[in-house]
Parts: sequence; C-alpha cells; structure tokens
Amino acid sequence: MFLLDNLFGLFSHDIGIDLGTANTLVYVRGKGIMLREPTILTRHKKTKKVLAVGGEAKKMLGKTPMNIISIRPLRDGVISDLEAAEALLRYFVTRVHENPSRFPKVPRPKVVVGIPSGVTEVERRAVRDAVMRAGAREVFLIEEPMAAAIGANLPVHDPRGSMIVDIGGGTTEIAVISLGGVVVAKSIRVAGDEMDQDIINYARARYNLLLGEKSAEEAKIAGGSAYPTKAETRLTLRGRDLASGLPSVIQVSSGEIREAMAETMNTILAAIKEIIEETPPELVGDLLQSGIVITGGGALLPGIKELVERETKMPVTIDDDPLTTVVKGTGKLLDEPQLLESMKITAGLG
Repeated sequence: MFLLDNLFGLFSHDIGIDLGTANTLVYVRGKGIMLREPTILTRHKKTKKVLAVGGEAKKMLGKTPMNIISIRPLRDGVISDLEAAEALLRYFVTRVHENPSRFPKVPRPKVVVGIPSGVTEVERRAVRDAVMRAGAREVFLIEEPMAAAIGANLPVHDPRGSMIVDIGGGTTEIAVISLGGVVVAKSIRVAGDEMDQDIINYARARYNLLLGEKSAEEAKIAGGSAYPTKAETRLTLRGRDLASGLPSVIQVSSGEIREAMAETMNTILAAIKEIIEETPPELVGDLLQSGIVITGGGALLPGIKELVERETKMPVTIDDDPLTTVVKGTGKLLDEPQLLESMKITAGLG
C-alpha cells in the first residue's frame, strides 16, 4: 500500500487544505502554499453557473443583482451548502493540480484536510464527500488543533504539554497536546465572524446604523483590538440610517470597536480557562513553562497576547505566520507518511 501510494505521489500533486470559514489555503506537496483565497463564490441563481470564486467573489459581496447570489459554503467551520462547497473545492483543486496535456492520466491527488475538532460524523462525511467529488483519490481528515500544532512546530510527540489556540473565522480550537495525541480539547463556534457580527450589532444599537458584513470586517481589521493599545484611532463607518433609510457616515473610536467585540473575546477566554482547568496537573506545570501558542486570523488582533496573558497568568506566543499554521501542518503530514499514520487521521468514513 505504501509503495503504491508513493508511486502515485511521484506523479500527482498531493494537496493539504485548510478549509476555513473565512479563507481557504492550499498546500501542494513539494511546492508549498500555492493558494490563499476567501471561502466564497458567486453563481447565477437559476442556472447555478459559478461566476467567481475567492477574491473576485468577495469583491462582489453585498453588491450583486437579484439574479446573482454570493455564497459562503461554510458556517461555523462546517459545510452549510454542500453543492457550493463542492464547486469551490473543485475550482481550487483544479487550479493547483492541472494535468499537463502530455500526461492525461496523472493520478488524482491525495488530500489532507484540517477540520474543527468538534464536528459531528455527519459533518465529517460532508467534508470528505465534497473533497472526493472535487477530484481527490483519497481524503484524510485531521483535527485543526493538531494540524496547527504541527504547523507551529510544537513538540507534539514529546512527553510534555503544548497548548494551541487557533482562532479562525468560524471556530476557535483549543487543545492541549502531549505524546502525539490530544489530551483535552474544546471547539467553540465563536470566532472572527462573531466579532464582525458584534460590530454590526453595536452600530445598529448605538448609532442606528446598518452595516454590511464586509464593512464590519474592515472595521475590525482597521481598528479592532482585544486590549487597550497605545495607538487608539478613530474610524469612519458607512452604512444606512435605519430611521431615514438614507446613507449615513459616522465616526467611532477603536475603543468602541473593542467594546463591541468584548463579549466574543470573553467567550473565547472562558473556553481557554476551561481547558486549563481540565488539564492534568503535570501538564499544567509544562504549560507554565512553554505557554500558550495562538494561531489563526484572530492572532493578528492587536492586544490579544496581553489579554490572554493577563487572564491566564501564563506566557503567550503568537505564531510567526498565524494564518498558515493549519495548512503548513497538513503539508508536513503529506511530506511525512509515517507522521500521517501516527496521527491516526480519519481516512474515509464508510
């Protein structure tokens, strides 16, 4: 089996995918990260023809005519629209695995996909089926916190504890890992998307202003923070006045954006503390030395390191490239078949 798999691997471009709610990253074995695109597509409402995928589709979000719809196939880290997810994955797989005309029988790729640790068997099956229909010859599923830990170069096989917190778009994954396995973990469907919704709710309640998803995300990136920073700024928010129905422009402080997102941040902090409380005492001693590693898009939020350190009384490290840790972990698994086996990846669900 290994010999046959290695033979296929010589000719196909095996793929690692971080299928995120907000963004999808694709790693190609031997080439590195080849694709980073928003997890969104636009298609014709009646014909179902896909008109744009990824970055081009995101530019259209909230601006399409009635006969064209923008779709985010994943919600809270899991597939909510199977047909759209298949179309999106097929597009991504084709882009990175185009077969040269002189090699028309190049084997389909083996694919390793990072998925949230808290998904159900039905949700796992949906991911596997979507990837298979997109053109994979074999699909391996790995829990995102383990993939993130591997991608962040944590000593996952050592007899000491490592703690990873991966704050993505749809889920926050928290895990303590030791001896090649997850000791304790928690997946909550509260992450970057909820922060965007917090800003939308705040603008509506405080200023009677209706914001779109894209505008809320831009406000989060431009002025959001988890902890007071030295450089507090003011932001311009543009939307629709709910009373008059006319366009409206307001000025808000970065402190207000932080206040808006406070509930979501508190939910994430509570989950981190819960995992620490459930961790065996010997491993807690290890974590006091090694600390917590934060990855994912949420790791880019200014002040998150200081906030988590203050609340947990533990050292915190932000990964050097937090957006790529999960996909780099899937890539390492592709490069090391023995590691892939030792991680007990789910390879097919019957």
